[in-house]
Amino acid sequence: MSAASTGKLWGIGLGPGDPELVTVKAARLIGAADVIAFHSARHGRSISRAIAAPYMRPGQLEEHLVYPVTTETTDHAGGYQGAIDEFYEQAAARLAVHLAAGRTVALLAAGDPLFYSSYMHMHRRLADRFEAEIVPGITSVSAASAALGTPLVEGEQVLSVLPGTMDPADLAERLAGTDAAAIMKLGRTYPGVRQALSKSGRLADAYYVERASSGRQRVLRAADVDDADVPYFSIVLVPGPTPTTPIRLTTPASAADSAADATQIVPTTEPVPGEADSAVPGEVAVVGLGPGSPEWTTPEVTRALTEATDLVGYTTYLNRVAVRPGQQRHASDNRVESERAAMALDLASRGRRVVVVSSGDPGVFAMAAAVVEESADPRWRHVPVRVLPGMTAAGAVASRVGAPLGHDFAMISLSDRLKPWDVVARRITAVAAADMAIAIYNPASSQRTWQVGALRELLLEHRAAETPVVLGRDVGGPAESVRVTTLGEFDPAVVDMRTLIIVGASTTTAFDTPHGTRVFTSRRYDTT
Repeated sequence: MSAASTGKLWGIGLGPGDPELVTVKAARLIGAADVIAFHSARHGRSISRAIAAPYMRPGQLEEHLVYPVTTETTDHAGGYQGAIDEFYEQAAARLAVHLAAGRTVALLAAGDPLFYSSYMHMHRRLADRFEAEIVPGITSVSAASAALGTPLVEGEQVLSVLPGTMDPADLAERLAGTDAAAIMKLGRTYPGVRQALSKSGRLADAYYVERASSGRQRVLRAADVDDADVPYFSIVLVPGPTPTTPIRLTTPASAADSAADATQIVPTTEPVPGEADSAVPGEVAVVGLGPGSPEWTTPEVTRALTEATDLVGYTTYLNRVAVRPGQQRHASDNRVESERAAMALDLASRGRRVVVVSSGDPGVFAMAAAVVEESADPRWRHVPVRVLPGMTAAGAVASRVGAPLGHDFAMISLSDRLKPWDVVARRITAVAAADMAIAIYNPASSQRTWQVGALRELLLEHRAAETPVVLGRDVGGPAESVRVTTLGEFDPAVVDMRTLIIVGASTTTAFDTPHGTRVFTSRRYDTT
């Protein structure tokens, strides 16, 4: 068929969301088209159609192209890719009917038609048979940068546009090697994106923009975003190194806040909350909150928390610290200790007063070692580092039953994530043979379950079955439980990551009282 007898396919870029950001050409072509085509998920609500609605006219035909899947979960015989390829073939066939009949088709695309858009899949299937032309649109990257109100790149700086669907390790490597970055395709990928930002040392400089240019726009620091509340139409920007420019941050909304409250903007004339004067020397204080109860946090630690500009730590521990106006919170998971330490030192090198938060005592299987080790790097040796002690979990559990750690004792982490199991096993055996009480940290997790049983077997080679064992879980917290058993009756299945185990020595005694079981390890040996 000749081009003259067929219709024309227009790929219409609509921009990031605000109907006023639709170009004059796009608006004209939308109104002139015979057919308006647009995509949506199964819920049927099309963002593209909503943007174009002011420019549409009565009587236009509409082709609503509904995705069969929006995640990789599908029962299609060809899997996700098979299902989506079949959908694109069927959608192209529907549009081809109109084009063959001589109708002009305006296929709507949020942002730009060739920038992470579904339009390209139709173009590949139709442009060889029908005339096709693309009308570019403003991308979400540009809209998000405008929402920040700060340059994304300047001069010779390099901008990398990265999909959030990348493996976090690969994403971290790309982030570490670029001046500036835009990370798209968020939603359920956000936890991995946050991990990559933290690992690459870019989390402190990253910003999250949700629904840029729309009436529901939000701008937050990437570290402050709730992983469970990230829509697909959001983006993370890491601006390139520039002179300090205030960022227009949206006030984070609580669960009780209304949508209107959630869109209030901090004026750009005010300093960014938590931003310290780079001329003032910063510092890092690594603190221990104690094992659970707020009453076990020392006044020294409380004072440091109050004076901090930035708090860095594992999300669960940061949630124990009261939110204070102006402070920035940089949360991460519990597997990125060195990256967390580097972030804290970097913030302090720029004049921030940073507190790294640990549970218990920061020097006992916690963040003090990671921060001090990282501070040995020549980049950070000028940064002051303080360690503020806290009550240990071992001391808290021991106090609930008496004094099981009243004589020589050892602390051992059962985790083999950072050291091989044979090292752990040798240490358990050595301490058991030395007849010391033992406090066992990090005994189990959802991925580590067999180690507790192995611990019990190793101990029974040197300890009697009647040896007292104390199991303390969430001590000082709302779900506290403490029980005393024996090594022979100890069931490894009752232990999880929030449990601390104390195994007695030959001089450890347990006895019942009207107020519960008491346990002590004598400081005297019977030498007769």
